[in-house]
Amino acid sequence: MSSAHAHALQGVDRYFYLRCHGIAAPEAELQDLYRLRYAIYCEECGFLPAADYPDGMEIDSFDPYSVQFSAVNEAKEVVGTSRLVLARSDEADFPLMSHCAPGEGFEVPPARESAEVSRLAVNRKYRRRKGDTLFGVNEDEIRKEPGAKDEVTGERRSNAPLLVLGLYREMYCYSRENGIRYWYAAMEGSLARVLKFFGFNFVPIGPQHDYYGPVRPYLGDLDVLEAQLKASNPDLLAWFQSPL
Repeated sequence: MSSAHAHALQGVDRYFYLRCHGIAAPEAELQDLYRLRYAIYCEECGFLPAADYPDGMEIDSFDPYSVQFSAVNEAKEVVGTSRLVLARSDEADFPLMSHCAPGEGFEVPPARESAEVSRLAVNRKYRRRKGDTLFGVNEDEIRKEPGAKDEVTGERRSNAPLLVLGLYREMYCYSRENGIRYWYAAMEGSLARVLKFFGFNFVPIGPQHDYYGPVRPYLGDLDVLEAQLKASNPDLLAWFQSPL
């Protein structure tokens, strides 16, 4: 990651208000997050049947055990969201275990020190460039130097997936403050590669599955991640660890 890319990450805080809603957040506070999930997972992609959510909010049985995160733009719109699904017991009963399970021989880390990154959603107006994926990441763009303002959003084009990295920083800070060391995630290959480009290296732990599209299960160890970033990308590590 170049120094220009590192500087561009400051755009996250200029253009978006990022928030951790907490495990006990009232549903009224989360409705716009659930509506964004519905728009993407039900209406746009058809991963989930819209008829199952007549109120236009996609909510599942894991949400009561999850910490929700949001990104709000200058127009007060929720334009990005993600969640950390927490362990409900000493068993690793995370969503991907039923739909995108790790391969044989995988050593399961302590459940209470683990969480699953899931329900990542980015408003479609932040992923209109050619090559943008569902999560607003673009493998071709990130290898270019940051440029002028984006014609669609009006924000300075950074080429970095600002919304995604901002949400990951929020999840990182929550995890470090609450004893969570390991992150599970079911990711498409392009998202895993873009995160790796920025030094966020998840390790594949199983074969590819069809789970909201072709994805593989991954595991991230935050201790290992920090050590790698300290050596290879200290600017990104400092940004992740900076006060929100």
